[in-house]
Amino acid sequence: MVKPGEVLVQGERIVEVGTSVKHPAGAEVLDLGDRTLLPGLIDAHIHLFLHPGAEDLQTVQESVPQRTIMATLAARDDLMAGFTAERDMGTEGAGSADTAIRNAIDEGRIPGPRLRISGNAVNILGGHEDAIGYNPEQHVLPNADYANNADELVAVMRRQSKEGADFVKIYETGADSVRDGKFSTVFQYTEAQLEAAVKEAARVGRHVAVHATGEPGTLFAARAGVASIDHAYQLGEETMRLMKEKQIFAVPTFAISEYFAEHAATAEQAAHERQMLDLHVQEFRNQIAAGVPMAVGSDVGPFPHGTQAREFVLMVKYGMPPLAVLQADLVNGAKLLGWDGQIGGLEAGYFADVIAVPGDPLQDIGVLQNVGFVMKGGVVYKK
Repeated sequence: MVKPGEVLVQGERIVEVGTSVKHPAGAEVLDLGDRTLLPGLIDAHIHLFLHPGAEDLQTVQESVPQRTIMATLAARDDLMAGFTAERDMGTEGAGSADTAIRNAIDEGRIPGPRLRISGNAVNILGGHEDAIGYNPEQHVLPNADYANNADELVAVMRRQSKEGADFVKIYETGADSVRDGKFSTVFQYTEAQLEAAVKEAARVGRHVAVHATGEPGTLFAARAGVASIDHAYQLGEETMRLMKEKQIFAVPTFAISEYFAEHAATAEQAAHERQMLDLHVQEFRNQIAAGVPMAVGSDVGPFPHGTQAREFVLMVKYGMPPLAVLQADLVNGAKLLGWDGQIGGLEAGYFADVIAVPGDPLQDIGVLQNVGFVMKGGVVYKK
């Protein structure tokens, strides 16, 4: 952060930062008053192709072209909220349509964050995203790509890479349940299968991220060496030790849990979601104490795009100091997205991704929900 001070931008990069920046001849000066300058925010877990409403129905009723149009609007909303870089954790049945969104943003055709994309997530037959609950005779398509063993995992990953995916998103656990106050979830892939996926991803310079909520799936993922364990409701002691040792990021996604609890269709569902959130909060505090590295991801999509800065507020509410949350977002997020040394800081040579907020986020993290200025790559999108 820089307050007070100036940032000199030429083209898409930052050239100089400080309190005595020289103004080149002909330079345009933007006076943002007493607002705090920050690097653009990073959301490490989003779904551009989802919007509020029944996820299973929208992916069946809405065509891929329709969903792609909505995804372009979602990308714009996220950018205008100050998120200049994001990781799209699965198109939920829209295949490689996110390749078109990413490329259009990179070419300057539409506004949006820098994106790392995965295409569809990967799932086993009968797994977490396999249209469970529908009449099997209707053969409703899953929201993920099938892979039932290591060979199929590698084959799916190679096809997704050909279609433009930057990384691989795998469903490792689900469905989740709570009995007698204890969390339980079923694993989908063995440690050996995940290890095969991690090795294949590494072969072409990519990483594997897993949807994994609890043991033993989270332990299998940590042992296999994934890049992030997303949701991470429950992590055992050995899992936390491995994540700290290997610098595997936990991405808590509190915002989606809160939203589901507050917008449940029935009182019973609301009680279940609240119980899950309470358990997650307890585990989160244990993870902080154990030194598990964190990144910030909201799981936005099922709740409105552009509102996901709520995640920062919740991470502070549940135990992390504001500075630690900002570091988790800007430093760890840049590493997780593969842009370390290019985003996440106001430093010479970095991309000119700059936002401004009213107030000091170290005193009130909630100011991140009110971004009044957005620059990405030297282009001003909001002022």
